[in-house]
Amino acid sequence: MSATLSAFFYLIAAICFILALRGLSSPETARAGNVYGIVGMIIAVVTTLVMPQVVSYWLIIVGILIGGAIGTFIALKIRMTALPQLVAAFHSLVGLAAVCVAAAAFAFPEAYGIGVPGAIRLESRVEMAIGLAIGAITFTGSIVAFAKLQGLVSGRPFVFPGQHPLNAGLGLLLVLLILAFVLTEGAVVFGLILLLSLALGFLLIIPIGGADMPVVISMLNSYSGWAAAGIGFTLSNSLLIITGALVGSSGAILSYIMCKGMNRSIVNVILGGFGGESAVAARSGGERAVRAGSAEDAAFIMKNASSIVIVPGYGMAVAQAQHALREMADLLKKDDVNVRYAIHPVAGRMPGHMNVLLAEANVPYDEVFELEEINRDFASTDVAFVIGANDVTNPAAKSDPSSPIYGMPILEVERAKTVLFVKRSMASGYAGVDNELFYRDNTMMLFGDAKKMCEEIVKSLE
Repeated sequence: MSATLSAFFYLIAAICFILALRGLSSPETARAGNVYGIVGMIIAVVTTLVMPQVVSYWLIIVGILIGGAIGTFIALKIRMTALPQLVAAFHSLVGLAAVCVAAAAFAFPEAYGIGVPGAIRLESRVEMAIGLAIGAITFTGSIVAFAKLQGLVSGRPFVFPGQHPLNAGLGLLLVLLILAFVLTEGAVVFGLILLLSLALGFLLIIPIGGADMPVVISMLNSYSGWAAAGIGFTLSNSLLIITGALVGSSGAILSYIMCKGMNRSIVNVILGGFGGESAVAARSGGERAVRAGSAEDAAFIMKNASSIVIVPGYGMAVAQAQHALREMADLLKKDDVNVRYAIHPVAGRMPGHMNVLLAEANVPYDEVFELEEINRDFASTDVAFVIGANDVTNPAAKSDPSSPIYGMPILEVERAKTVLFVKRSMASGYAGVDNELFYRDNTMMLFGDAKKMCEEIVKSLE
């Protein structure tokens, strides 16, 4: 295939990727976005394979078969609640790929057309060093994120004295090593960049707590994109550069949106060590009374309501309660109850987590509203049904300047006439902050597994 023709097909693939990102911006168009992404990737892979410089087709086929088999197995077995850690694991593979390509290009530069050992082109040395550093940071950082999300290590922040100066010093040393490699092309310096970047990836993510994991996921997504762009420069592949830049920039934008949803800066997320078991719970006055109810109580209250707003959180995801929840909503709608869903930008453990779960249960898109669209309606809502959401409904974010979550926009469910709060226990959320909403006079706690509670409410409604 000629260079002109391959460039044309790469352009088509790039357009498909852009349309994919556009489609994935909304649940209503997400399916079409996925189709565009698949078509673009097929075009990109086939175009690359028919290029004259591609050799060892048998090795490529073996790799596709092995990778395809593993991917198919994971797709069939993975649960929706495990998607965040799956995404983190995939990010680590992108980072590892960048490291492997940089190492191969350094060892055999003539195979990449960037020079010979000891005389690699200057611009290629720059690309190689930056791609190596970003890839290694992404690799170890994503592994730490995976371990936290999977529960292999504690989700609480791990902080120690002098942590920030240490990271700053290592970051500065990494920059100096990259400059040294560009100037000297030394193998020892190359190895030091790799080791230091691996350590930095670990040190940057280990202090971040569970409450900030949604931002971490999108941030690592951005890192993986820039790592892929670095691979593209090394391989002189324009499409890889374009797609890497698309993923990197979209991940950065998403991280900004998530931080805005938490009223925090990205620097604050990276350096703050916020969230998790070690956070200080904002308790006042020792033990306080709460009003607990049953599924029958909840069914009676909701059946006599005219408007209900359902607020799902990670607890719903863990219990896989979305289908029972939708069945409950359908029964209420048959009684002419106006049922809607409210989604907080950082509900769950990754962006769009709640939207995906509700879509899986065939909840109509026009019944799902974002925070800005629904908050003003809580004051005129009869019942707010909170299922597994905690920090994103905590009034302390508005009323307690000493709270770690102060200033974070929340779903103002406390303004509803009645709040039904489904939760296993009185434990705090990822931020480690006691929820004042539990003790309000208009709140009824429904203790138990979210799925079982919804199923019992359905029986009572029937």
